[in-house]
Amino acid sequence: MKGNVEERAISLGNFIVENKTTVRHAAKAFGVSKSTVHKDVSDRLKKLNPALCREVKKVLEINKQERHIRGGLATRHKYQVLKEEE
Repeated sequence: MKGNVEERAISLGNFIVENKTTVRHAAKAFGVSKSTVHKDVSDRLKKLNPALCREVKKVLEINKQERHIRGGLATRHKYQVLKEEE
């Protein structure tokens, strides 16, 4: 979905809010880079739909606060899999 930039920004914003997802997951779902998602939901969305932009920022802030937990869980899972393979 690389067509209309404004439509993509609104679609990305809705996707992030509805699914409470990360920027990385949204980028993969829409086939764009993480940088593009950030640009769309922070700069472009602010001008197009300020209310949606505020909702997206809330979700992204929660993701930012939880990222160290997710990283730790991923590392734990990695070593559990390695231990099982031995």
